[in-house]
Amino acid sequence: MPQVARSVLSLLLGVAFLMLGNGALSTLIGLRLAGTESGAVAVGLITAAFYTGLTGGSLFAHRVITRVGHIRAFAAFASVLSAAALSHALFAAVPLWTALRLAEGFCMAGLYICIESWLNGTANNETRGQILSLYMVTLYAASAVGQQLLQLDDAAGVRIFMLIAILLTLALVPVALTRTTPPTLPNVESYGLRRLYEASPLGVVGVFISGTVTGSIYGLAPVFGAASGFGVSGTALFMSTLILGGVALQWPLGRLSDRFDRRAVIIGLSAALALVSVGMILADGSGRQETLLLVAPLFGGLAFTLYPVCAAHTNDHAGPDNVVSVSGGLILANSVGAIIGPPLASAAMGFAGPEALFGFIAAGAGSATLYGLWRTRMRPPPPAEAQASFRPLPQTTPTVTPLDPLGPPRPELAAGD
Repeated sequence: MPQVARSVLSLLLGVAFLMLGNGALSTLIGLRLAGTESGAVAVGLITAAFYTGLTGGSLFAHRVITRVGHIRAFAAFASVLSAAALSHALFAAVPLWTALRLAEGFCMAGLYICIESWLNGTANNETRGQILSLYMVTLYAASAVGQQLLQLDDAAGVRIFMLIAILLTLALVPVALTRTTPPTLPNVESYGLRRLYEASPLGVVGVFISGTVTGSIYGLAPVFGAASGFGVSGTALFMSTLILGGVALQWPLGRLSDRFDRRAVIIGLSAALALVSVGMILADGSGRQETLLLVAPLFGGLAFTLYPVCAAHTNDHAGPDNVVSVSGGLILANSVGAIIGPPLASAAMGFAGPEALFGFIAAGAGSATLYGLWRTRMRPPPPAEAQASFRPLPQTTPTVTPLDPLGPPRPELAAGD
């Protein structure tokens, strides 16, 4: 095993357990509520509550960590998260589940901050890109595998919640036993949204729309899968293909954006997402589930790549010295989109049927396309030499941004320190 991987193995194991549990929990909630009277509308509100908690945690959870330290804070957040996951099995009441998801979002943000700041403390200027890549792969792979846990037991029963709670609790073990010294929290100052919009209007609009899309996918795609007759097994496979498609296409599409005007790539990416979303509606109308599963990786790849390409475009205008603060602002803009998107998408599904999820996404992607076309007439592209190389980034908390190797070298990360 490479030295870099060994240095962060315990932290990545903790991330893997967290994402296995949280990935399964998000889909399970959608499946459990899909057949109820409130259905998609309830899932949209509950999903918005999760992202509200995630945003609040991104802003305030660091206070807990500063007060009690990384390990104790991690233990507290993981314990509350595990207890909240189990509490879903007690009462199937939408108000209770909404409150639970709000708390779970806050705790997930706290856990992300603990892990990401720890990874920052482990990295140096030569290894931070490798550590970021390992973190990205662990996040997405564990989330995709977590979907398959739903096939291990009856999704309508209680034991699946117990399994999820066990996984979330096990995340404590490798972190509690790590010999890596807890770091100090990095000071990540984010751009104000107005300043960020002035620097790159298309970048900010793009990451906001990306938030509405990915938030709706995580929350409401399970509802669509259940309504389309996939069942638990098929819905789990559907979600896994969406997530893995997002991983597979980020790098090639990102490299494409390095070679051409990034605005043109954003426009093409958004237009393709709109068209593929319409294709998902047509595939669902044909009643052929295998067609949906074949198109799903392409749809996921386009949907999950919009954020990092828009982030790269924004950084082109902000400059390398501002990568960290700009990325923090972009994550917050993306989170606002993830709060707003699911309730709107669920309302559309309640009015026009489950396939309206993809109609909503097509409308958002189409809006990004039109806005991008308009912006190309307002400002010339940056010089080719001003475009930084593309780097995939997770949509977690601003604490991850110091790991971005495109940022300026940091003296505190000098090798050997």
